[in-house]
Amino acid sequence: MKSSSEKMQASESRPIDQRKIAYQKPQPVGMVQDVFIGSALELDGDEREWVPQSPTVAFRPLVLNVSQGYYVNILRVRSSGVLSRHRHSGPVHAFTLRGIWRYLEHDWVASPGDYAFEPPGETHTLVVPDDVKEMATLFHVTGGYTYVDPYGEALGYEDVFTKLEHAMQHYEAVGLGKDHVKRIVR
Repeated sequence: MKSSSEKMQASESRPIDQRKIAYQKPQPVGMVQDVFIGSALELDGDEREWVPQSPTVAFRPLVLNVSQGYYVNILRVRSSGVLSRHRHSGPVHAFTLRGIWRYLEHDWVASPGDYAFEPPGETHTLVVPDDVKEMATLFHVTGGYTYVDPYGEALGYEDVFTKLEHAMQHYEAVGLGKDHVKRIVR
């Protein structure tokens, strides 16, 4: 039988795998909390999470970052046709999850698994083709966008603050409470 000092020496002589130890120091001062949403890409989950913009268009916000002026959401369109013409003030990243869509101003068509980068300043017209029952795309939008007519005249705008306001109103109306959105606001 080993004594307790012999056991201590044996455990001290075994190397500790540093890769398996969590970071031990505090995180930077002022750092915001991370956001984690389980099943974020579950497109057919709780309908209350989807904020309607019209009878056939809704978004599911994943992050509403008011301190840095961006948002990440899934846009879901359950009809075909022209959705909107808009100009972005910042970059946009898009990842298609379901259905197909395109812009009148480009030759490409986005299908599930496709990625698109939209540069700041670009104006385009989002279209869902006639044979598509549902389109869902994850968008990371920095800055805002201005809805425009075919000649560039401003008709309205949207940004992280308008998205936040719509989400709070919707969550209150469907019984989740307006504070439900706080979990994704940074």
